[in-house]
Amino acid sequence: MSIMSRCVEKSETAFARANKVLVGGVNSPVRAFAAIGGGSTGLPEISPPLIAKAVGAYVTDIDDNTYIDYVGSYGPAILGHAPQHVVTAINKQVLRGTSYGAPTEIETHLAEAIATAVGSIEKVRFVSSGTEAAMTAVRLARGTTGRDKIIKCIGCYHGHVDSLLVSAGSGVATLSTPSGPGVPDGTVADTLLVPYNDLRAAETAFTQADGQIAAMIIEPVAGNMGTVPPAEGYLTGLRDLCDRHGSLLILDEVMSGFRVARGGAQSLYAVRPDLTILGKIIGGGLPVGAVGGPGEIMDNLAPQGRIYQAGTLSGNPVAMAAGLVTLQALGAEGFYEQLEAKSATLERGLVQAATDAGLGGKVCFNRVGSMLCCFFTPGPVTNYATASAGNTKAFAAYFQAMLNNGVYLPPSPFETFFISAAHSDNDIADTLAVAKLAFAEAVKLM
Repeated sequence: MSIMSRCVEKSETAFARANKVLVGGVNSPVRAFAAIGGGSTGLPEISPPLIAKAVGAYVTDIDDNTYIDYVGSYGPAILGHAPQHVVTAINKQVLRGTSYGAPTEIETHLAEAIATAVGSIEKVRFVSSGTEAAMTAVRLARGTTGRDKIIKCIGCYHGHVDSLLVSAGSGVATLSTPSGPGVPDGTVADTLLVPYNDLRAAETAFTQADGQIAAMIIEPVAGNMGTVPPAEGYLTGLRDLCDRHGSLLILDEVMSGFRVARGGAQSLYAVRPDLTILGKIIGGGLPVGAVGGPGEIMDNLAPQGRIYQAGTLSGNPVAMAAGLVTLQALGAEGFYEQLEAKSATLERGLVQAATDAGLGGKVCFNRVGSMLCCFFTPGPVTNYATASAGNTKAFAAYFQAMLNNGVYLPPSPFETFFISAAHSDNDIADTLAVAKLAFAEAVKLM
C-alpha cells in the first residue's frame, strides 16, 4: 500500500462556491480544515471533502471517495450512520409531522429512558443543542443557589455560550482563536478558570470565592482538547468541594453520555452530579440537547419555577423518535462490552503502528471507551497545557495521509476519534494498515 491521491475536483469546486455564501465555507469552524493543511504546516493546502452520504462505518464524498469514518458526527453515530431501525423511526414520525410546538408522548418516553439509565436524573428539560443545554444548566445553577460565579476548566468546551467560551477547547483551540472578541468582559467576569485534573487549583478557587460559587461545570471525560480522562479521585474530589461550599456540580456529558457507558462517565467514575448536560447520542444523530437532575433542582425551571427557559423546537418529535430508538438499541446485552473490545483493538494496533514507524515514546494515546485520541507528544496528556504541547505539523501529516488512504479522522489535534458499533474487524484492520503509512509520514516532522 502506498500514499494515493484522492479525487478532489468536485469537493474543491463546491467548497469554493460555499465560501461565497457561507462564512469560511462552513457552519462550524473545525470543518474548514484550517489546522491540517497549508500555512505554517508546510504541507499541501487541503479542502474538506463535501460529504454526500453516510452509511454504517463509512462516509462518501461528492467525488465518490469512500472513507472509514471516525468522526461519527463528533459522537452521535455510536450505532454507525443511518442504522435502519433509527431511519425507520424517523420516517414514521416525519409522516406524522416534524414539529408541533406542543407536548407529545414521545418526549416523556425518551425522558423516562434517560432517567432509567442515568441514576442522577429524575427530570429532564430537552433543548435543541449542547450549547443551549449548557446555557440552561448554568442559569439553573445560578437561579437555584442565588450565586453568580462559575468555575470551569481550561480547555473544556461547553458550547459557544459567552460566559463559557473563555479558554475553551474544541475549535477555539484548533484555530488558536482568542475567546474574547464579541464576548463582553463583564460576561466572563464571573467565570473562574482552573486547569483540568488539578484538584488543588479547584480547591483554591472555591476557597478564594467562598460563598460565591454557583457551580463547577466540567467534562468528566474531556473530549475537546483531545481525549483526556479524569485522574483517579479527581471527580469525587470535585463532588466533595461542591458539597463543602454549597455549590452545584454540573457534568457536561454531551460527548460522554451514553458513549463511554450506558450511565455515562458518572457511572464509570462513581460520581453523582447535581445537573447533567446531554446531547449528541440522545438525539440519534438529530439536533438535541438536554439538562437533567433531581426534581428539587429541575422544578426551579418554568413553568414549575421562576427560572425561565423556552424553545420552539425543544422536544422536537423527530429527534425524540430517533433518540428513543437509539437508546433502546444501546440497551442490548453486551453492546458496550463489544464496543470496548473493538476500541481496545484499535488502540493497541495504533500504538504498535506508531512504534513500528519509530514514534515509540514520542506519541501518546488516550482512550476512554470508544473515545480515542493520538497526541504527537511523549505525554502523559492530562490537561490542556500538556495537550497543547503536541506537534501539530506531525498531526497534520498524519491526518492527510490517513485521509488520502481512505480513513476520515477529525481534522484537529484537539478533537476525539469515535468508534461505532458499525466498525467491523476488517474496518479496524484496514485502518491500522493505513496508520502504518500515516505514522511514517508524521515521523518526518517530529
